[in-house]
Amino acid sequence: MYAIIATGGKQYKVSEGDIITIEKLGVEAGEKVTFDQVLAVSDNGMKVGADVENASVEASVVKEGRGKKVIVYKYKRKTGYHKKQGHRQAFTQVKIEKINA
Repeated sequence: MYAIIATGGKQYKVSEGDIITIEKLGVEAGEKVTFDQVLAVSDNGMKVGADVENASVEASVVKEGRGKKVIVYKYKRKTGYHKKQGHRQAFTQVKIEKINA
């Protein structure tokens, strides 16, 4: 059994026991999170739309952190212009506990 959920502007295919990395939620490690925006659930057949209105996915937060640094370098030739900037994206890692369909 798997479900497709939407969070942080992205969609994720999840099953029970999966550990996924999503956009930062601002929740402490060990707390429970419920995802209500379920797009599809697959049991023996695919359910979408009105069939999954009341579906939800329960998860627990494993940890929060920041990803690897990405370097952004802007450069224009012959003018002496260059700019170096770094960015680390914040994330939340969650473990999927239960899919309620």
